[in-house]
Amino acid sequence: MNAPDTSIPHRIAFASLRGITSALADQILARIGSEEAFFAATERQLSAMMGFSNKIFGADYRNALLEKAEHESHFIDDKGISPLYYSDDNYPARLRECPDAPLMLYTLGKCDLNDAITIAIVGTRHATPYGLEFTADLVNSLAAQVDHPVIIVSGLAFGIDIAAHRAAIRAGLPTVAVLAHGLNTIYPASHRSTASEIARGCGMLVTDYTTSAPVTKHNFLARNRIVAGLCDCTMIVESAEKGGAMATARIASEYGRDVFALPGRIADPYSAGCNTLIARNVAALVTSPDDIIDSMRWQRKPTEATQQSLFPELSEEETAVMDYLYEHGEARLNSLSIALNINIGRLTGLMIELEFKHLVTPFPGALYRPSRI
Repeated sequence: MNAPDTSIPHRIAFASLRGITSALADQILARIGSEEAFFAATERQLSAMMGFSNKIFGADYRNALLEKAEHESHFIDDKGISPLYYSDDNYPARLRECPDAPLMLYTLGKCDLNDAITIAIVGTRHATPYGLEFTADLVNSLAAQVDHPVIIVSGLAFGIDIAAHRAAIRAGLPTVAVLAHGLNTIYPASHRSTASEIARGCGMLVTDYTTSAPVTKHNFLARNRIVAGLCDCTMIVESAEKGGAMATARIASEYGRDVFALPGRIADPYSAGCNTLIARNVAALVTSPDDIIDSMRWQRKPTEATQQSLFPELSEEETAVMDYLYEHGEARLNSLSIALNINIGRLTGLMIELEFKHLVTPFPGALYRPSRI
C-alpha cells in the first residue's frame, strides 16, 4: 500500500541520500522505522540504532535534503508528475531486481511497466539509413506480430533513440523515454515535441533526477542502468566501439537480461560496437525482428488463415499437443508423453503428422517447438 502524500517529501529526501541503495534503505528502515523517523532522529540516535557512524546521518546534511525535497514535492504536485517509490506496488518490478536501482522515479504520462513486454532499442546518435530502417522495421514487426502489449524503451537521444520513440508512436505502441535530468526540462530541446507527445498519451517520461540535480555527463551514463533495468531485453542497433549504447549493453548483460545486436560491415565505424558485442558473446546476432521474437519466445498473433484452415484439421490429441507446446514454448518427447498421458509410440506418430502439417519443428534430442506462424 502506498504511503499518504504527506510522506512524499521524506521519501524524496531519503532517496536522495548519497550512496543509498535499496539494500541499505531496507537496513535503515528496518531499524529506524520510517523515512520520517530517519529525518526526525538526531545524529547520535541514528548512529546508535544503526551501530555505525556515517556522514549521511549529519543533521545539516539531512535538513538540506529535506528542504530541497519540500520544493520538489510542490513541483511534482503542480506539474502532475507521479513519484514511484521502490516499495510501491507499481514501481517497475524488473528494475526493482537490479541492485543499483534508484529508490525514487519521477514519471510523467501513463504506462503500465509491469503488464507488458519491454524492449530497449538504443544506439548511436550518428544513425545511418541502415540502422534507421532496421529500427522502424523492428518496431513495426513487434506491433504487428507479438500477441501481448509491447513497450519500447529508449533515451530520447539523437539518432537511434529518437527513431525508436517515433517509430513506436507511429505504430501505436507505448514508449518510455528515460531522461538524464529532472522533468523541468527536456534535452535535447529539439525533441521536446516528441517528449510532449509521449507524455500526453502514448507512453511515459521517466527519470530518477530531481529538478535541483545538476545535469552532468555522468547522468547520461547513469541513466543507462534504468533503460536496461526496465526491460526484458536490449537491442543495440548501431554503435561505435565506445558510447552509451555499449554501456547499456554491458549493464543489461550484468543484470542477466538478453542483449541483441545488429551486425554491420567491418569498415563501418558505427557497426564496430555491435560487431564486438556479437564476437564477445555479449549480444546475440540479429538479422531480422523474427530473431528477437523467436529468441524471447514471445507469442505471435494468430492469423485468420491459421485459425480457419489449420486448427480445425487437428484431432483431439493433436490439439492437446499443440496447446501444450504453445503454453510451454517447447517440449521433449518424453515430457510430452508424461504430461499428456500418450504413449511414446502413438506420440511419435502424432509428431510426424504435425510436422507434415508444418505445425511443429523438430530439434536434436527429441525436442519439439511450435513452427512459426
